[in-house]
Amino acid sequence: MDFSLWTCATRGHETYAPDEPELAARLHIATPAGESWRCLRCGDFVPGEPRRHGPADNAPEVPRGRLLRDRVIMRLLALERIFRALVLLLVGAGVLKLRGSQEHWRTKWGEELPLIRQLADQIGWDPDHSKIVHWVDKAFTLSPSTLIWVAVALFAYAAIQLIEAVGLWLVKRWGEYFAVIATSIFLPLEIYELTEKITFLRASALLINLAAVIWLLWSKSLFGLNGGSRAYYAEHHTESLLTVERSAVAAKAERAAAAG
Repeated sequence: MDFSLWTCATRGHETYAPDEPELAARLHIATPAGESWRCLRCGDFVPGEPRRHGPADNAPEVPRGRLLRDRVIMRLLALERIFRALVLLLVGAGVLKLRGSQEHWRTKWGEELPLIRQLADQIGWDPDHSKIVHWVDKAFTLSPSTLIWVAVALFAYAAIQLIEAVGLWLVKRWGEYFAVIATSIFLPLEIYELTEKITFLRASALLINLAAVIWLLWSKSLFGLNGGSRAYYAEHHTESLLTVERSAVAAKAERAAAAG
């Protein structure tokens, strides 16, 4: 997939008219149908007026190529983190609701459990050996203060997921570091859960988190890997189409000066 063309198709081309004449000449062509400006993302010439204009130094940073693909992956990870946070918030709210009326919910649970068993028989699920059912039964025996701490822990975990999501969605350097550190902290717990019982959800969550950590560490050159921060910022600089064209203008000027 060409992420540049796909993004331009969904969000529109990112054309820019720099004030510098020589640089503008490299990004502009005249056609019988009118003027066209080169898109800083996909590199195609787009008929019509440029979307923005001004000094080259004020041009927007437009990711393209591998950087654009990485941005798409990071935003998919951010959406997954948001989904986790929402689930945790709902569970935390349920714990707080349970705290105020444990006896009421214990009675309701006892009334609904036979219906759950009938449904479980139809789908081959054994609720008597289910951890979820065990956790629900145990929750009714916890004190109100313990339930508060459980809810606080769930909300704190949800907050971590949301911070990760914001940092990844905005493609911030701190977000990449935060995501790697926060995800790595919980990897031992996820591995321990798999040693107790292997399920599709547990295995999938572990694989996603492992892949995310390894990918972020290597592709974003975190903690000095793969060239470190210098390589990271150099790639962002050299991938910019405007930077490439500015280098070409500077090289042309140097050749002209040498020839003169």
